[in-house]
Amino acid sequence: MPSSSCQYIPTDTHKAHVPLIFGENVSCTFIGKQQVLAVDAVSFGIGEGKITAIIGESGSGKSTLLKLIYGLLAPDAGEVRYRGWQVPTRKDKLIPGHDAMKLVSQGFDDLNTYANVWDNVASQLSNTNLKLKEERTSAILKKLRIDHLAVQRVADLSGGEKQRVAICRALINAPEVLLMDEPFNQVDASFRDILQQDIKNIVAETGLTVILVSHDPTEVLALAEELIVMKDGKILDQGAPEKLYLQPTQAYTAKLLAKSNILTPQQASSIGIQTNKQVAIHQEWISLAGGELKFTLVGIRFRGFYQELILKHEDVILHAMDFHKNRYALGNTLAVTVTKYHLL
Repeated sequence: MPSSSCQYIPTDTHKAHVPLIFGENVSCTFIGKQQVLAVDAVSFGIGEGKITAIIGESGSGKSTLLKLIYGLLAPDAGEVRYRGWQVPTRKDKLIPGHDAMKLVSQGFDDLNTYANVWDNVASQLSNTNLKLKEERTSAILKKLRIDHLAVQRVADLSGGEKQRVAICRALINAPEVLLMDEPFNQVDASFRDILQQDIKNIVAETGLTVILVSHDPTEVLALAEELIVMKDGKILDQGAPEKLYLQPTQAYTAKLLAKSNILTPQQASSIGIQTNKQVAIHQEWISLAGGELKFTLVGIRFRGFYQELILKHEDVILHAMDFHKNRYALGNTLAVTVTKYHLL
């Protein structure tokens, strides 16, 4: 039990506004051949019963932040609190990790690969009530759609199946928070949506709080209710996915979430947008149905159900979507209209 000096009791007037987890001016530095400031004085709040995604490019500090939230790492400065209590770290307890949270890592380190699926999950429960142990194990395997794999060895499973076993192990004791580091890395694209929907269903049914790390916006835009965008150890943006997609505050966020075209004020002026700010133009905000702007087609990239066209006008390069295959050829002059843009 934390000491009374660590206790935080919100008053009724603002209790509803206190996030489940919050960090204030949190920093973490790794000392090696070079000193690396992995997390740089970040402050954040994570709401209860939601799916929050920490997203950023490799090396942005997102996995470090996840470990700070869980208590695997101790901040050099600042603090992380859970329900008002300071999160204990390695210096505070023998086995690191917050008791109300469970972490699913990328490497499935917690799994016994030579045991079967049932034993990997059931081993997390005591033998004091064998009937309850069997019922709860059976229920969680069904919920994650792996009950048919119960007697198979974990070593013989696919990456996606192992991920489901790891999530079952984490959820069997009903934690309040589930933390996941790149949870869909080893999941085939065809099963990714199913696993994401299963996670959303569990959150809706149980009120579980989920915090996950990802570098891929396609994984989290439809899954998460809140995004934390990180770059170089700092939090650049935090908010609802739709808001950050349509109204990013930073060029980095616009590129990360929407592969947006970022123009300087001078470049924007050359295509008729007068501003003293940077301009974000998402690829879907460019119409090829005719317009006064004349661009030359200098590149075509196959993207599956659409083509990405690379268009050039003076010193302006725009990437646009075209859903009609082979409609244009390199060197064609296209009449372009920018239907929408966002000032950064």
